[in-house]
Amino acid sequence: MPPSQLKRLKASLREQGLVGPQQSKKQRKQNAQNGVNKEKRVHKKAALEGIREQFNPFEFKLSGKPQKFEVTTSKPKEIGLVRRPGLAKGLTEERLAKAYELDMIRRRKVGGIVDKRFGENDPSMAPEEKMLERFTFEKQRHHKYSSAFDLEDDDAQGELTHMGKSLSLDGPAIVDDFDEGDLELSDAGDHPSDEEGQARKRRRSSAAGEGEEGADEDEQQLPERKKSKNEVMQEVIAKSKFHKYERQNAKDEDEDLREELDKELPNIHALLRGIAPRAPPAPAEIVPGMNPDRAALLSGADKTKFDKEYDLRLKQMVLDKRAKPTQRTKTEDEIIEEESRKLQELEAKRQRRMEGAPESGDEEDVGDMEVEEYDEDEFGLGSGINARPTMAELGVEDEDDFLIDDDLVASGSELELSDEEASSDEADEAEEEEDTDFLKGLLTEEESKRPEFLTGANAPIDETDLPVKNGVNGDLAYTFDCPESHKQLLEITKGIALLDLPTVVQRIRALYHPKLKAENKEKLGRFALSLIDHIFYLPNQPNRPPFSVLETLIRHIHSLSKTYTVAIANSFRGYLEDLHQSRSLSPTAGDLVILTAIGSIFPTSDHFHQVVTPAILSMGRYLGLKVPRSLSDYATGAYMCTLCLQYQRLSKRYVPEVVTFIENALCALAPTKLSKPPGSFPYHEPKTPVRIQNSTGSPRQLSLYDGVAQELSEEDEASLKAALLDTNLSLAEVAADTWTGKSSFLEIFEPVLKILQHLGTKSCQSRLSSNTQKRVTKLTQKFTLLLKSAQVARRPLELHHHRPLAIKTAIPKFEESFNPDKHYDVDRERVDAAKLRKEYKREKKGAIRELRKDAAVVARESLREKRERDEAYEKKYKRLVAEIQGEEGKEQKAYEREKEWRKKGRK
Repeated sequence: MPPSQLKRLKASLREQGLVGPQQSKKQRKQNAQNGVNKEKRVHKKAALEGIREQFNPFEFKLSGKPQKFEVTTSKPKEIGLVRRPGLAKGLTEERLAKAYELDMIRRRKVGGIVDKRFGENDPSMAPEEKMLERFTFEKQRHHKYSSAFDLEDDDAQGELTHMGKSLSLDGPAIVDDFDEGDLELSDAGDHPSDEEGQARKRRRSSAAGEGEEGADEDEQQLPERKKSKNEVMQEVIAKSKFHKYERQNAKDEDEDLREELDKELPNIHALLRGIAPRAPPAPAEIVPGMNPDRAALLSGADKTKFDKEYDLRLKQMVLDKRAKPTQRTKTEDEIIEEESRKLQELEAKRQRRMEGAPESGDEEDVGDMEVEEYDEDEFGLGSGINARPTMAELGVEDEDDFLIDDDLVASGSELELSDEEASSDEADEAEEEEDTDFLKGLLTEEESKRPEFLTGANAPIDETDLPVKNGVNGDLAYTFDCPESHKQLLEITKGIALLDLPTVVQRIRALYHPKLKAENKEKLGRFALSLIDHIFYLPNQPNRPPFSVLETLIRHIHSLSKTYTVAIANSFRGYLEDLHQSRSLSPTAGDLVILTAIGSIFPTSDHFHQVVTPAILSMGRYLGLKVPRSLSDYATGAYMCTLCLQYQRLSKRYVPEVVTFIENALCALAPTKLSKPPGSFPYHEPKTPVRIQNSTGSPRQLSLYDGVAQELSEEDEASLKAALLDTNLSLAEVAADTWTGKSSFLEIFEPVLKILQHLGTKSCQSRLSSNTQKRVTKLTQKFTLLLKSAQVARRPLELHHHRPLAIKTAIPKFEESFNPDKHYDVDRERVDAAKLRKEYKREKKGAIRELRKDAAVVARESLREKRERDEAYEKKYKRLVAEIQGEEGKEQKAYEREKEWRKKGRK
């Protein structure tokens, strides 16, 4: 068992000679004389230091890293570098503690100006204390040992003040503002120089001394002293005023010269007119070249006639026609209100004409009044630049165009629009930007890009002769009540022709515009819902309206949907729900119009839409589950295929039911039956024969009402079959163009190519029209090229055809001083990345270590401060308790003494 620390310490002290047998008095005396005690004292100190280090091995540490390379230097070679981690740690903690203390001082520092003056506005000081403190400060400030540049003196001594002004005799003298020297410089004619000003100041200062003569002698003997800041500033001010005075003099001279030139100006004018200059005439003298009337007036001749002529000209000036102000641009609200008022006036005149009542003379005068017309090129300005084409130039009737033009005025009416009204109408042709963009995109760009196959709402609109005059019969009303339900709408339009329905809707929207009244917004919202009911109601009636009327109503609903989006969307969703529940496989013409309106109003390219998505699902359900029984079912399916392709023209999402229905329709309409239907699509052979038997002329286009079940003649049935075949061929072409980029294009359209090849055989060609034969041949070539391109794009992956490449190898490098703990990597980037990761890890650990040290110092110092506060509080608390107890004990003893004294007194 090793010896204990105490035994080791005693052995070390004995070895160093620090402890041992006591010396005799003689030996101690000899050692003192020889100086052995002094050497022994030094040796003892070093020996004790060595023993302390020996018994505390954690106090010092040798350098762990040996010298890597041998170098020759002038410095002695350090074999083992001794470090003292304990001492370094203590110094670090001390440094951190000081930094924490400075930080706390900086945080607790309160900025602001410290008023070190005393005695003013201090009610707690008595007047005697104020006087004593002031006297003490004054004596300390003038003490001979005090210095203004003493850095050790932290407290800046204040000066005696009263209400913010200095009371010291050494301070600046109080001078009246009007006695300052700079005021003399601005008033005097001759500005004194700087030398005169300095001399005057010296004379003023010498007057307060012993006398002028002695002061002058001293000034002559003393050298020039350095100017003070106040004197320098006075000189700068004087120079500034002197330059200002010079500039003012130059300005006055220029003004005088200008006045002289103005006086000579009449002579210059006379020289320019070729008249010799004369001296200024006398008041009664007539100057040659003067106005004759003025000359006559000056001479006094015929003054009465001159006065009459003057009065006459003055009256003419009063009666002159004043310039008319240009017509200001009206606001949108004023335009809407004006158009509503015009409609009401026209309706009142129509009612009077129907009743046979005579019209007022004022209105006749207005109708017969001729307005002066100006030619647009009269002023050479031209017809102007059209910023954008109007709806009339595009050949489009705008549902938001509420202007009253000649077409909306009743025939035979004597009320004509004035030029001002016409100009306001032309200015109001520019609609809101979003509506115009919608109409342009709907009726110009899309119409030019529209393929020939489109049917129904998407087909080229048949040119229906809309009424040119005020309605079909010329007696259409101008004002209508705003219907708030479909029943009211039917009552209002009961006696109105179908072609007049767009005009009625347009006038209702103009009369009940939301900007006219606040309640019109709710009325138009209910009116929009009644329009949706009406476009569903009209196609289902025996008196079928033309599709141009339905399309105009759809455009009105589209315009209103920007304001009443939620209500209109919920109404469409209600119709879709009804279609899904009751007639999903037998839709009516009204359902097809609703689906058409959804595609025109809502964005069909959205991935999910609350209205469009249910509509696509409803159409997909019909196309996938419906087994066609008649030509009307094929017509309805072709219409829905058209709508699906129209929906997906931007997003290009694949709808498998569309291609399946097209393939079924082509197989069913083919003049001869295929031996085996190509592909894997479910083919349904209709019970009633629908194949084409005889060729017809050029096939017609399908319409919306071809989807309604009805009895057809043989000729109409053959025409409908040819139209269905031609439409499905067009649908197949558009579907291929839409989904040409799909990876499964080969599997989708390969059956279509086989069907086209079957239609191109001799057995089928003989029963088809020439146009259809050309179309089948063209489509067969097109699909062949598209499928070949898809086959090339779908080529499977192949191995490389070049020679095999050897695996990259590296000859191992022989390391003379190989170390298994060291990493040898030939990849330089990987080595650098490893070094960077290691350095980052080391720096992170170091940062965490420093943060922990700071946190430990903060915690320790906070605990120390808390303990000090607690100790101070406890000390104060105990002192107060002791004082209170002492007072209580004192009072109790006094009470007992008093009590004893009274007892003795009674005895």
